[in-house]
Amino acid sequence: MNVNEHELIQLAVGAAYEVSNTLECGFLEKVYRLALARELRLQGLCVETEVKYSIQYKSECAGEYFADLILERKLVIELKCVERFANEHLAQCLNYLKASGLSLALLINFQHPRVEWRKIIGRFDSR
Repeated sequence: MNVNEHELIQLAVGAAYEVSNTLECGFLEKVYRLALARELRLQGLCVETEVKYSIQYKSECAGEYFADLILERKLVIELKCVERFANEHLAQCLNYLKASGLSLALLINFQHPRVEWRKIIGRFDSR
């Protein structure tokens, strides 16, 4: 599907609300990840789950990150089931953006009856 980043955010947030309204709160993050991936695929979107990004340092792997979802190869989606977002969650999304070369992430929290979400923009110099 050919959609811009703004439309992707709208579609992802709408899908998150659909998942939340259907499942309600109380499940583990994995359940919401699988349900959200299914909901987005039902909308005809390309969704990759648990995408691995390796961080190289002097030709060796210095670490790996696993993004929950990548939507249309443009948007990182990181899911949480936490009382509230913390600085560590924002840092995690920024790390995913830097590692992936993408510039937009969506942080979604399914812990409460009403979905909480944040858009994160990261622009990094390519060296």
